[in-house]
Amino acid sequence: MDPLVAAIDQGTSSTRFLVFNAKTAELISHHQVEINQSFPKEGWVEEDPREIMQSVHECIERTCEKLCKLNIDVSNIKAVGVTNQRETTLVWDKDTGEPLYNAIVWLDLRTQSTVERLINKAPGRNKNHLRHKTGLPISTYFSAVKLRWLLDNVDEVHEAFLSQRAMFGTVDSWIIWCLTGGKNGGVHCTDVSNASRTMLFNIHTMDWDPELCRYFDIPMEILPSVRSSSEIYGWMKSGSLAGVPISGCLGDQSAALVGQMCFNEGQAKNTYGTGCFLLRNTGTKPVISDHGLLTTVAYKLGKDEPACYALEGSVAIAGAVVRWLKDNMGMVQSSSEIEKLAAAVGTSYGCYFVPAFSGLYAPYWEPSARGIICGLTQFTNRNHLAFAALEAVCFQTREILDAMNQDSGVPLTQLKVDGGMTSNRLLMQLQADILCIPVVRPTMSETTALGVAMAAGAAEGVGVWSLSPGQLPHVTSERYEPQINPEESEYRFARWKKAVQKAMNWETTEPCYNGSGHSQ
Repeated sequence: MDPLVAAIDQGTSSTRFLVFNAKTAELISHHQVEINQSFPKEGWVEEDPREIMQSVHECIERTCEKLCKLNIDVSNIKAVGVTNQRETTLVWDKDTGEPLYNAIVWLDLRTQSTVERLINKAPGRNKNHLRHKTGLPISTYFSAVKLRWLLDNVDEVHEAFLSQRAMFGTVDSWIIWCLTGGKNGGVHCTDVSNASRTMLFNIHTMDWDPELCRYFDIPMEILPSVRSSSEIYGWMKSGSLAGVPISGCLGDQSAALVGQMCFNEGQAKNTYGTGCFLLRNTGTKPVISDHGLLTTVAYKLGKDEPACYALEGSVAIAGAVVRWLKDNMGMVQSSSEIEKLAAAVGTSYGCYFVPAFSGLYAPYWEPSARGIICGLTQFTNRNHLAFAALEAVCFQTREILDAMNQDSGVPLTQLKVDGGMTSNRLLMQLQADILCIPVVRPTMSETTALGVAMAAGAAEGVGVWSLSPGQLPHVTSERYEPQINPEESEYRFARWKKAVQKAMNWETTEPCYNGSGHSQ
């Protein structure tokens, strides 16, 4: 039997555990569990760290049961990798092993007033004041402001910090700490790709930055140690995989870049998950964007390997808009139904939907924007709205692709895509039409999990997966060619941009009153 490598893929909306053949990259078995999100106040998004860990254990055990049914011995699993929703912020008690608050999810907006205060005190009120070190604008999106909020507003967190019991981590750190023993010797670490999303990490020195930590008033002793994306961090302590090394760790978007085999400068991929993330490999040099993109650490595949960087266009709401139409509006019963609704009309009939639920991310970085649907007439029905929601995902991708092309000066000739939404064929065709370039989707769309499995299997001391160019597996894919004329595409994109302007400057932090008489 060929060696197997497993991946824990802990995303915003679900947790998955997937097992791959290390020689062929074939997906052997997997299990998925949905994660509950709670919205305790307007703009707040939280998840329960205990539920996250329960889902990880459940996915591992169920997948091992499935392997047994296939007559595959779980002892063939030689390594485990962890990939995760980035920026989401947790603080836990190292003595009890218990979380001190819910995880504050990357989409959360409770830090908006903190962010505005930080920007107002920056020289020239410049949101890019820290970008020379971090590659990032000051935004609600990143971990430092969330951690600051926890230290300021949650008594348990403040007390644990004072008595030196508090540990901070992003989701990868929490999972690795728990799986390697938790309060009984758990390893407190993160990798460079996740660390680069905190605003506390210097992407040039590749370590936590004392000056940034002082700026946000974050105590350095609560931070995890920063490691490469491919090395043995520790070993599974319990369950069916006890004794197996955990040897890969990548933020989900970095993992998808690796899983799409974008190892060369200029190669790019777009992942359609809760949000939408376009990353372009810029090689071993960080490139600073002039068009609203982030500079991020893509991966560092081994202790002694160089770090590679990426330019990233981040869109907050992609798949989340479908979840909203399903859960909040009751318009569809399942996510797959949206394709049928949209296909029934084949047009939004002049209706545009800007889902700025968490403000606008790239290329605008405008936290005061909010969602808007415009161009409504008596003719508009839910089919048009479904179509407009899918178009919104495509238009947002077009905006970040345009920014990416302007920054690099070398336009992409095709777009590699992956993620849950890519199973929607109408969406893929719409995307090709709106970008005016072909869209290429791998038949096996679990590229995020594949990427971290590759990192784990290639780690020193594991060595069951080769990342040398000649040894990379051949991947089959389907291709969507643009089918409308570019003039129509440009006309619709121009209308979209007009709609975006109407979504801007909506929510201010001055005291205002909503319909129920409560001050915001």
